[in-house]
Amino acid sequence: MLESVKLHADSQMHCKTCSLALLCLPGSVSYEEIDLLDDIVKHGRRVKKDEFLFRQGDSFSSIYVIRSGALKSFSVSKDGEEQILGLHLPGELIGLSGMGADTYPISIQALDSSDVCELPFDALDAQLVRLPKIRRHLIRAMSREIRNTQQMTRVLTKKAADPRVATLLVDLAERFSALGYSANQLHLSISRNDIGNYLGLAGETVSRVFTRLQQNGLIEVEGKDVRIIDPVQMFN
Repeated sequence: MLESVKLHADSQMHCKTCSLALLCLPGSVSYEEIDLLDDIVKHGRRVKKDEFLFRQGDSFSSIYVIRSGALKSFSVSKDGEEQILGLHLPGELIGLSGMGADTYPISIQALDSSDVCELPFDALDAQLVRLPKIRRHLIRAMSREIRNTQQMTRVLTKKAADPRVATLLVDLAERFSALGYSANQLHLSISRNDIGNYLGLAGETVSRVFTRLQQNGLIEVEGKDVRIIDPVQMFN
């Protein structure tokens, strides 16, 4: 049986002692800056499975760091069509796309019961001049969002169904690995239909790709748990 990967942050509610600090804070940040940040951060907000952290069109007020769990971001078109834009794991910043507007342009919904730290933006903005490393970290995070969007655009426009799914699985495995978990084992909180929505495929197509990859000995699947046996061969 594949061991389910469950992501948990430590229970200590301070940036200085959080086990995710190396992921969500720049490594060179000083203790003084961390203390300033701790005065701003609202730690330990729980978002239950399927609950919204915020909805598209809500007034922009905060950015967030994921402490545990997994969330998805999506937008809804004028005709009500949902488009999934990203999958988000512990240590990652979310809500950045609202910084240049009065409202959030996307919705964030929990795939699992999740914990987040909230950074009220007005309070953070007032202190950024005293937090130069944090300011640069936010800029780099926004840059990563842009690069990730560009990469996904290339995947969706140039690749067939099998390499699209393989790209997603390998990307998630690398992100799980950065959290200290196995580099070839992951727990997919997202449904096959949502994966299809994200990758521009039908849910049935995603299920068939999983079956082919498993029959070819490239992955093992048990429910939502996936073990990647040979990530290189998945693209051959």
